[in-house]
Amino acid sequence: MTIKVYDWLAHHAMFRGEHTALIDLASDRRFTYIETNERTGRLATWLSRDLGVQKGDRVAVLAPNTTDVVEVQFACAKLGAVMVPLNWRLTVSELSFIASDSTPKVIVHGSEFADTARAVAEKVGIAHIVETTCDGADSPYERGIASHTEPTPMSDLTHDDLWTIMYTSGTTGLPKGAMITHGMTFWNTVNLGSPHRITPDSVQLTVLPLFHTGGLNCYTNPVMHAGGTVLIMRTFDPMTGLKLLGDPEFGITHFFGVPANYQFMAQLDEFPDTDLSRVQVAGVGGAPVPVSLLETWAARGLGLAQGFGMTETSPTVLVLDAGDAMTRPGSAGKPALHNQVRIVDENGNDLPVGEIGELWCKGPNITPGYWNRPEATEAAIRDGWLNTGDASRCDADGFYFIVDRTKDMYISGGENVYPAEVENVIYRLDQIAEAAVIGLPDDKWGEIGCAVIVLKKGAELSPDALTAYCREHLATFKVPRRVEFVQALPRNATGKVLKRTLRDDFAAA
Repeated sequence: MTIKVYDWLAHHAMFRGEHTALIDLASDRRFTYIETNERTGRLATWLSRDLGVQKGDRVAVLAPNTTDVVEVQFACAKLGAVMVPLNWRLTVSELSFIASDSTPKVIVHGSEFADTARAVAEKVGIAHIVETTCDGADSPYERGIASHTEPTPMSDLTHDDLWTIMYTSGTTGLPKGAMITHGMTFWNTVNLGSPHRITPDSVQLTVLPLFHTGGLNCYTNPVMHAGGTVLIMRTFDPMTGLKLLGDPEFGITHFFGVPANYQFMAQLDEFPDTDLSRVQVAGVGGAPVPVSLLETWAARGLGLAQGFGMTETSPTVLVLDAGDAMTRPGSAGKPALHNQVRIVDENGNDLPVGEIGELWCKGPNITPGYWNRPEATEAAIRDGWLNTGDASRCDADGFYFIVDRTKDMYISGGENVYPAEVENVIYRLDQIAEAAVIGLPDDKWGEIGCAVIVLKKGAELSPDALTAYCREHLATFKVPRRVEFVQALPRNATGKVLKRTLRDDFAAA
């Protein structure tokens, strides 16, 4: 049986029309559900009648975090078109590859990316370029919305129709476009919304980039599905983020970030005195979370609700209730309600409790595959099971632990070393601000561990002191044999450490 797609915005415009749907913090624009539904409906009309966008056509978006991105997403939903969010940190060459692969009919871009958008459009032949100032000022985008008074109603769609194509970072090769269906997005709102207590009264602060599944689906789309309020921050600033979490005017109830977001806020002098009592759920994902960071936030009365997901899984796979944050420190939780998981060996055989293997998952939240990449789809999905590439284990109580990315694991002297385990020990040292452990080639051991360290301001720590501490808490083969101090770790737009960059830099050195 095919499942029909319903119009979230039209529903909430009818039932709670005057409730605030979106707040663009950079421009201080606020839109009710009636206004959001009308704007997206008129945007859809303009895209279809004037720019020729029809069902199945792609619409690329190259813009910073703004309510305009959310409007484009829902306008595409009304048309049955497919949004392709673009990572604005990529080069013209990288973006051109994505555009040539997805062949969008339109590219909507922020004013600051005008040169890049034009270069990409000229290089691959995009028919229409639409500029927005992202603040409501006069622009082709705003004029397009104003040019039509008749909004487009929701198209006749099913859960199998595509809503978004999200391209992977391409750290191991050319980017692949993960196909995200309406069904995947819906099931994510269910899988994530219930355990994280998302209701019409929820107020979400979105800081992760909206071109990333973490920004769009944790918890922006689930809160919009529930009829709550979403505040969108243009770029994450630790001080501003912390102030917003403590601001009674906004009454933020939900926040989702990567470990770096929480780490940077916790290092501020204002952190101990900020009132966090209104925050009901603070979710964290994207990378293993040091136990010391969990303890820091728990001491402020806010347990960080960990989880696990991927672009290809919409993204929720594992969820952990905030109440379990410190009873199972380091766990990513248990399988989401509408989702199955397994831990398997290299041959796809199930492993017993406690053993480390690759996490596989299956369910209505899993991508049907990669756009124009049948061979990549076949390699990643076996009999409906998505191979995540993440090393994991499960304890006797059914809690899953993401040990590390399989690709980040290195083998030293024949022993598997998972960097996240080593980093977790290093973070116990008070002097550490940031830490990343990587494997580097070595003639004797095959690979050795290298700890790349950022110290807190004014702190002192010698390489010998760090390795001595590690020897007290880790098996010898896990102790980093090399220690490098840097000013900052390279990160991508979502705050994840770029370990491939570190490996390339220090291997060359």
